[in-house]
Amino acid sequence: MTSSSLGNILLIDDNPKLLKDTLPMYGYHTDNAENGLDGIEFLEKNYKKIDLVLLDIMMPKMDGWETLKRIRESKDFSKIPVILLTAVDEDYKQISGLKIGADDYIVKPFILPNLLARIEALIRRSNWNKTNKEGFKASIEAKDNIAKLTQREMEILKMVSKGASNADIAEKLFVKEVTIKTHLNSIYKKLNVENRVQAVLLAIETQIIK
Repeated sequence: MTSSSLGNILLIDDNPKLLKDTLPMYGYHTDNAENGLDGIEFLEKNYKKIDLVLLDIMMPKMDGWETLKRIRESKDFSKIPVILLTAVDEDYKQISGLKIGADDYIVKPFILPNLLARIEALIRRSNWNKTNKEGFKASIEAKDNIAKLTQREMEILKMVSKGASNADIAEKLFVKEVTIKTHLNSIYKKLNVENRVQAVLLAIETQIIK
């Protein structure tokens, strides 16, 4: 393992060729484990040198869900940022991953600039949190944004966090689905996020949703 000006990334993925070939071109050093068991073993020995984990969901021996749980249960490396990689684009599964402890979620095939931007943002945020000042400032700002939500918007956000679809929420609240979409757009604007998964992640980070 060598140091990198941008960061050291552990790929826990049984088919990492694209990422192994691409990330070094953008200044990142990568190490690879082909399954969750090997990934945990690698982290136990090298966690101090890892800035971020890219974790595939579907792997032999130990899948991404169980691997993520093991990472978050560790006393040594539970704070390492983790981005989940999956071929399944389903909001409720993404939200489940966030609740287990993922920091972000990328659906394959991914758009490279999008992935690079998320990697950079997570490593930067992790470094901020290590120094406390910027991390604390960001946390205060997030809580201020959450406080802008109306009672109905908070209710909808909590239902979204449980994996409810727009149709499910509309039926439960006795309103039209378009009304729920309007509320969600308002939530995204107030929280400065782009979609429901990011909104739930922010709510989890601020402990509004657990």
